[in-house]
Amino acid sequence: MTAPLAGVRVVSVAINLPGPAAAARLTAWGAELTTVLPPSGDPLQEFAPAYFDELHDGQEVLHLDLKAAEGRDRLEQLLVRADVLLTSSRPSALARLGLDHEHVSRRHPHLCQVDIVGHPGEGAEVAGHDLTYQAGAGLLPDGRMPATTVVDLAAAERAAGEVAAALVARAGTGRGSRCEVALSDVAGMLARPLVHRLTGARGLLGGDVPGYAVYSAAEGHVALAALEPHFVQRLATALDALPEELTRERLGHVFAGRSAAAWEQWAAERDIPLAAVVDHHA
Repeated sequence: MTAPLAGVRVVSVAINLPGPAAAARLTAWGAELTTVLPPSGDPLQEFAPAYFDELHDGQEVLHLDLKAAEGRDRLEQLLVRADVLLTSSRPSALARLGLDHEHVSRRHPHLCQVDIVGHPGEGAEVAGHDLTYQAGAGLLPDGRMPATTVVDLAAAERAAGEVAAALVARAGTGRGSRCEVALSDVAGMLARPLVHRLTGARGLLGGDVPGYAVYSAAEGHVALAALEPHFVQRLATALDALPEELTRERLGHVFAGRSAAAWEQWAAERDIPLAAVVDHHA
């Protein structure tokens, strides 16, 4: 089956993580990606070179000095043939390079532009990173460092979706458009289950429900997600117990008797939602 974005040309001048992750998604959908990096490269390449390579697999990567006329001319040649421009710089930086949508749309009215920023509107100049957006949205209630850059990656998925939506809209109007993806907005969206007490210490999915919690095993940990009544009953039957007998204490004692890997295999054979907890730092 033909890839959904086959034939679509995307130029990305987005560095760090959200832009490259969005570009990787667009590449996976069949788009032809050209990533333009500054002469100094992308900081991600220095901090996590293997991850950088993973995100840019299948793309053309160019190093251009966009502060120089030669670099800007080469970028313009790319934009003439492109369908999408993906950015992740502050508006003032884009304006200095003539890459703000007002100027780009004059030169390339067909181009769909998606700008990844920190905060929406006038707040787009405020500095920040994934950590500050998570903190501001209440995603770090215990003060611990996050396990992953969830806001960056969720914003990347949103940016890829906005690209697809812009292309659909252009098919009807014949003209490009501009969309702004603000990381702080994405962080706020991710925090909604916490705001509505679905997750967190007192939430249904926060660990208080015995069937939806993490337990220590003889080796490692297991994540049990027997939330629906039929899964609770299936778990109870497998453990020769009544559903009301499946307390945290009893389940903790049971799971301590085998390794996490053994419990995962046991659960798979009985169609019970349970997985061994993977520890990338082990």
